[in-house]
Amino acid sequence: MPNYLDIFAGAGGLSEGFIRAGYEPIAHIEMDKAACYTLKTRLAYKWLSDHQQTIAYLRYLKRELTRQEFYATAPDKLLKSVLNYEISEDNLKEIFQKIDQLLNGEPLDLIVGGPPCQAYSLIGRARDDNGMVGDKRNYLYILYAEFLRRYHPRYFVFENVIGLLSAKDADGTLYFDKMCQLFQECGYSIEYKQLNAKDYGVLQNRSRIILIGKYGHHKNFYPHIPETRNIYTVEEIFKDLPPIKAGEGSYGLVATLHYDSNYLFDAKIKERDLEPITLHCARPHTAQDLEIYKKVVQLWSKEKKRLSYTALPKKLQSQNNLDSFLDRFKVVASDLPYSQTVVAHIAKDGHYFIHPDIKQNRSLTPREVARLQTFPDNYYFESVSGRPSRTTAFRQIGNAVPVLLAEKIATALLEVW
Repeated sequence: MPNYLDIFAGAGGLSEGFIRAGYEPIAHIEMDKAACYTLKTRLAYKWLSDHQQTIAYLRYLKRELTRQEFYATAPDKLLKSVLNYEISEDNLKEIFQKIDQLLNGEPLDLIVGGPPCQAYSLIGRARDDNGMVGDKRNYLYILYAEFLRRYHPRYFVFENVIGLLSAKDADGTLYFDKMCQLFQECGYSIEYKQLNAKDYGVLQNRSRIILIGKYGHHKNFYPHIPETRNIYTVEEIFKDLPPIKAGEGSYGLVATLHYDSNYLFDAKIKERDLEPITLHCARPHTAQDLEIYKKVVQLWSKEKKRLSYTALPKKLQSQNNLDSFLDRFKVVASDLPYSQTVVAHIAKDGHYFIHPDIKQNRSLTPREVARLQTFPDNYYFESVSGRPSRTTAFRQIGNAVPVLLAEKIATALLEVW
């Protein structure tokens, strides 16, 4: 099976999909320390699972083992394949040395990953005074090309937001055009498509650019990625989760309820019925927010309408911006075939991701959001300290590629390899 390098790896959503499809990870490069721990924990779990030793993982989740004790149960080389570096000109030489050691003379078949998307996103540009012009993240594709020049993989898969197609440099040139030209100069033919996760079994409206490069001169090589007919609604995400209210829940293992449907199994979110979960812990909310949440859910339930911020009673309006982001309070409607796009902003507040059950009256938990991203329930999101962190988990989940979409891309690519 092909091996691959994951750069700008995040918490590993893209990588999880490629591992599922049969690819072998050589290394993951990620600057966020918490995400690196998440990657290490997942790699350790995968190794233990392959060797029928997952009891150590359960003991870790129960806090019977420290993180270091848990890591000691997996091969040291595996954990050292997670490289905690910012990808920069200053670090490239050292990163390449580490990768070369891990390759041990073997060629690299594939590079996957996409630079942080905030610099290209429409929302990011709208919120930035300079429209993100000059932001150093705009130019990370140049460093991406350095990996292509050094390793010449047969393919690379580059993921980013659709705003990439319209983002311009200070000289008015599209970054996407510059990017494609640079990748071609590195010896690659380039093809791309705009894929929406909702068309591939993910219960989320998440549209992204998936660019694939193939070394040499090629045409019409983009793999056919079959779409999946969706017969489910977002309700599937919540069906077997114990109901909790704002401020309630647990970071640790909790039991799930009986699940009598198929989606969570089909999407590989659940492996078995009554499988315990982690990170099903809800934020506490102010009395004002809870009152707004009720109004949002009631309006959807009764009229199938989204609430505009300006429609709130004046006593509930505490923000000065009445011109934009008027949908800042939004329910994740359980009766729709897909949710709104999961974004990293959920780490700051949960107003855009309100639970549809008015009795619970809260925003979503990290586990619920992870399910919208099709992360398996046994995927654990780490913090730097080792103490569970809802905010850190939200940030990692919001930045990730949906696992199921990644698997579909990986499988399709393998068929034309």
